[in-house]
Amino acid sequence: MNKPDDGGKSVRRRAGRPLSFDRDEALEQAMLLFWRHGYETTSINDLTRAMRITAPSLYTAFGDKRRLFLEAAQRYAGDPEASAAAIDNAPTACEAARSILQSAVVTFTGETTPRGCLLASATASGSSSAADVQDVVAGYRQHLRERVRARIERDIADKILPTETDAAALAGMVMAVLQGLSVLARDGASRASLSDIVDTALNAWPTARQS
Repeated sequence: MNKPDDGGKSVRRRAGRPLSFDRDEALEQAMLLFWRHGYETTSINDLTRAMRITAPSLYTAFGDKRRLFLEAAQRYAGDPEASAAAIDNAPTACEAARSILQSAVVTFTGETTPRGCLLASATASGSSSAADVQDVVAGYRQHLRERVRARIERDIADKILPTETDAAALAGMVMAVLQGLSVLARDGASRASLSDIVDTALNAWPTARQS
């Protein structure tokens, strides 16, 4: 027997029902799972177990796996404006790079988090099925590289760096070291050894010639 039409009130009641779990904590667990195992190899079943929610709750709260990952990646990356301000307000571009890399060393070797970088490890497979996710992650890296490049160009204009300095290449070096630190951290390198690598890399930073 067909149920009487209630004008959609029952649907609205279900849709408006408050979440029965801590959304922020669930997102934290999803972030850690993606960080540990990667985007593609993490299944919905893996996520619901880690987040301690049902699949319908996951879809209601986060949309789907892709949107859940992107929200987790945003949580990991933090406020882009705050990151940009830290780069812009550093005494020099070299000090901005040092701060980025040394902060990454701490993050990549955390005692309560997976090793390495979530943005690097979660999309490392290169599969076409994750291409749109990879594009978003690449955008995070591109944004950081451009902010570092702009800070380097400011130092060139202020004569802190030689006029012939290749700002794009120098910013690329910072990003290359950043990615390398993630790989080495996942391989088990210690925090001290990674910090030494940062110092060694930045010893190659150009300096303005004294007249």
